[in-house]
Amino acid sequence: MTTSTPAGPARYATVPTPTGPFTVVVTEGADGADVVLAGGWTDELGELLPVIHRSLRPEAVAPAPRLPVLGVVEAFHAGEVGVIDDVVVQQRSGPFLTEAWEVLRTVPAGRPDTYAAFAARCGRPAAVRAAANACARNAAALFVPCHRVLGSDGGMGGFRWGTDVKRWLLAHEAQHSKDPRAPHTSRARRGPLHGGRPQRASEVLSVG
Repeated sequence: MTTSTPAGPARYATVPTPTGPFTVVVTEGADGADVVLAGGWTDELGELLPVIHRSLRPEAVAPAPRLPVLGVVEAFHAGEVGVIDDVVVQQRSGPFLTEAWEVLRTVPAGRPDTYAAFAARCGRPAAVRAAANACARNAAALFVPCHRVLGSDGGMGGFRWGTDVKRWLLAHEAQHSKDPRAPHTSRARRGPLHGGRPQRASEVLSVG
């Protein structure tokens, strides 16, 4: 599986959400489409740049009045929780984190894993600490849904953007998920996905 290689200048933009401002940093892939480098619930660019791997971190980032991916963010917060699945992201790290970030995108909305269950989903049931580390070092929050992993005791666990945000996201996905096993499943119809063929992050991040 491949992802676009950043080829153009980086840009960022912010959109309001029910849990606060959400900012996305994108660059242009070789095919001309935007590739997400980082995202999170902040309006401070300086909180996002450090979590992008140094080999991908842009030297300059220009503000944009609007980015197409912000429509995805708005649709997700409006209840289309599957809309994030097609967003192309790029992160970079070693083999386990690369695999773990791809696997994160298979955790279903409305049915969160624990760190232990996520480690097992990655094929490394003993690697609970490494699985938790993968969640903590994920730069592309929301699009790579590390909020769908709970502490091994079933508690909230950690989340870079705060446990109040994580709690809201989990309740929101439980309400709007089309999975019949999720509590409070919504019967509302979901609109079309944004973007083309679903792709998962195949290059991933390490902080520093």
